[in-house]
Parts: sequence; structure tokens; C-alpha cells
Amino acid sequence: MSNNTILVVDDEIGIRELLSEILRDEGYRVALAENAGQARNWRKQTRPDLVLLDIWMPDTDGITLLKEWASCGLLTMPVVMMSGHGTIDTAVEATRMGASGYLEKPVPLQKLLNTVGRALRGGQVKSPTILPLASLGRGPLIADLKRKLEQVAGLRIPLLLTGEPGTGVDLCARFLHHPNTPWVEPDTLAALADAPFDLLERAKGGLLFLKEIGDLNRLAQKGLLLLLGKLEKYNVRLVCSTSVPLASLVAQNIYDLKLYEILSNLCINVPALREHREDIPELASQILSRCIESGEASLRQFSTAALNGLRNHDWPGNLAQLTGTVHSLAITCTGDEISADDVKRILTSSTPAQAVAGVPLNIPLREARDIFEKTYFEQLINQESGNMTRVAERAGLERTHLYRKLKLLGIKLRNH
Repeated sequence: MSNNTILVVDDEIGIRELLSEILRDEGYRVALAENAGQARNWRKQTRPDLVLLDIWMPDTDGITLLKEWASCGLLTMPVVMMSGHGTIDTAVEATRMGASGYLEKPVPLQKLLNTVGRALRGGQVKSPTILPLASLGRGPLIADLKRKLEQVAGLRIPLLLTGEPGTGVDLCARFLHHPNTPWVEPDTLAALADAPFDLLERAKGGLLFLKEIGDLNRLAQKGLLLLLGKLEKYNVRLVCSTSVPLASLVAQNIYDLKLYEILSNLCINVPALREHREDIPELASQILSRCIESGEASLRQFSTAALNGLRNHDWPGNLAQLTGTVHSLAITCTGDEISADDVKRILTSSTPAQAVAGVPLNIPLREARDIFEKTYFEQLINQESGNMTRVAERAGLERTHLYRKLKLLGIKLRNH
């Protein structure tokens, strides 16, 4: 008896029933969907081992659904396309988009079984570790962001990505990276001060991504200036990011004016999650699906009220905070459905309101902010039992930025 589950998507009931009967006789578990909408909902809840997908359907055609899954990072299983009146061009396009095979209807029994067996044996697709740009959303703001990135994709001049912490600047940088070329993303930016050309050597012919360059000290800023002068020699595309307006740092005389002028020549802002909250329900469902597929959580889904609760939240930590929240919901909820009360519980527990108390009002703002941040991070670390991945998710910070922040605040970690 096979443990493989096959999702059959076809608008013709006769085809669905015939394929279901054949596959069940062969020991497969079978799920059925009569249109793309049902298939889309089924895929959001769980990952089948194989999909047999009809191309011509009344609501959304199979090629479009295949592209949608690929762009959202949900094409993590083999998909065999089916059509009763397809062409060679159709089959080629389906394969190019990630399909594992193509069947022409009516499908001969032996060809069906051979194709299914081959797809299950050799077509397993692992969950991608790098998420696509669609993981930021599909609304007008993200569509505009994608257009801007596409416009600069062929340029070799440095690009500065700006945005609040957790907005997904790393996904934008990945979008600009050419396959089969080096990708260098240093864990710390200390090398800019010590050996900037080593970074160029590692990234030669590829892309160098430097995060949170607003945190650079003067020595590292000088190193970055030297690096900028050698980009063409090493054929490196430089992408930087900052969540702090560099202009304000220049005004405070803590950032090099020449460096700022060079980096600000080409700048793209990544919008905060609250600015495109219409994307939140779909993003939350995608994150939940990845949790289920990875084995971290049992099969469950969001109620409509729960999705509304997520959409109406302001998300100061942006996509990183949403990811952490959905992850917490996925592993702590006990029912098959995540409710609005579950969402409220997690969002309330993630807000350490008691940290605001005890900050004196008779001190300068900078000192008060440091006290608040120190208390905030100490409570997060305590609540997460020192799990820095979860602390970073809840704070909406990249881990490297988090460690720098903790060091500046004088917070010492166990085993560090």
C-alpha cells in the first residue's frame, strides 16, 4: 500500500472518477478538485506527493495555476499536466514552468502509471530555502516594487534598499541575483574594515549583499568606499540595505557624506507590511503551509475571522514579525482551525507592555530609548529561553542586526 497522495485536478467529473479509480486500485491515496480554486485551497492546507493538473479549466487554466504555485514558493511537489487538445508548445511551456511531465487525454493506462511512478521517484522537489519575491505579496505596492527591481536588474551600479526592519529586503536582493553566480551575504560587516577586497574576491562575477549599512563605524565606512571603487574590476553587483535614513546620520556627522552620495544615487524603498495589508491573509496562509510541510505543525487552517485579525494588525516588525506570529500559532494551537481568539492571544503575549513602565521621563530621549530597548530585549530573551531565532522573529530584526543591537546595549548572552 503506497503512502503517496495524488491530487487530481480536472473539471470533467468522468475524468476525475476514472483517474481516481485507477490510482486507488494501484494503492495510491487520491484527492479530487474540480477547478483551480479547489486545488488552490487544498494546496494551501497541505502538500500532495503529486498533482495531475488539467490545463483547460473554466475558472483558471492549469498553466496559470502552475505559475502561481511557482511564484509563491508552493511548487514543492511534482506536477504532471494533462490536456485533451494540447500542443507541443503547451507541453514545452508547462515543462519550462516546472511541470514534471505531460499527458495527453485520453490517457492510456500504462502510460498514466509509468508517468506517475516516474514523477514520484525522480520528481520530488524540495522546499526552497530561498523564497521568491511573491512572498512579499501580490498587491499594487508589491507589483510596483517588482517593476522597479526589474528596471534596475540589468544595471551594475550599487543599489540601496531602504525600509523598516523585517520588510524583506533580502528577498529583493535575491531577486536581482543571477543563477549560477556567486551570492555573498556576510554575517557581519567587520570585513569592510579589515579586508574589504576579500569580499569582492568571494563575490567575483556575482552579487554582494550588505545589510544594515547604517550601523557601520567610520573605519568600515572607509572600507566600503574603497570597495565601491573596485566593483567594476571584480564585476560585482553591490546591493546594500538600511532601516535607518542615511541622510539623518549624515546630518548628525556620524556617516560619510561621499559614501552617502554614492549609495543614494539608486535607491528603492521596500514598503512596510501595514501599507499593503490586503496581502496579509494570503501571506499568512503561505507561511502556515510551509510550517505544515516542514513537519513543524499539524494540518490546520485559519478561520476567516483569524485572517481578518491578522490583516488589521499594524505589524511594526513587518514580514519577519508576521512569520514569527504564524509560526507560533501553527505550533501552539490545538484545533484544526486557528481562530480569532488564538490570534489575539499570540499578539497580546508578543507585546511586552510592562517594559514601558520604569522608564524615567526626566532623562534625554536617547537614554530613555536605550533603557526601553534593553528592557524589551531582556524580556524577549527570557520569554524565548534564549532562542535567538525566535527573539529575532518577534523583534522583526535580522539576526546579525539583533546581535549588534544587543552588544550596543550591553546585553550579554549565555554561551556567547
